[in-house]
Amino acid sequence: MELVAEDKEGVLRGLVALAARTGKITDELAILKAVRERENLCSTGFENGAAIPHPRQGHPDIVKELVAVFGRSPKGIDFEALDEKPVHLFFLLCAPTDSEHLRALAKLSRFLKKEPVRKKLLEAQTADDVMAVIAEEEA
Repeated sequence: MELVAEDKEGVLRGLVALAARTGKITDELAILKAVRERENLCSTGFENGAAIPHPRQGHPDIVKELVAVFGRSPKGIDFEALDEKPVHLFFLLCAPTDSEHLRALAKLSRFLKKEPVRKKLLEAQTADDVMAVIAEEEA
């Protein structure tokens, strides 16, 4: 879960590589390009140390099903967030369709706006802990 990246590009590369390892993405370089293009429009880092890098839209040609991967940086990374503070929590989100993409993005954004959720994610020891935080919020 801990990112070894020290800058925005490293975060994007690391998260996209992790997403590609799920087998749900057929073209890692195309997704990386789409995520970079989205970041060039406006950073996906928002307030309170969280970011959700993602392509602008669904990609049915290269994303088999919704995939979200998590990475964390305890020291924080400059991700050009809206509040100009370092980002600690990252979720890369990719979906095959625009509707899945928008639904998942909205839900994840709502979760990450809650301070107790961010705190639990920062304290999570395992991937199962992260999944438990998400499942608790979905319930």
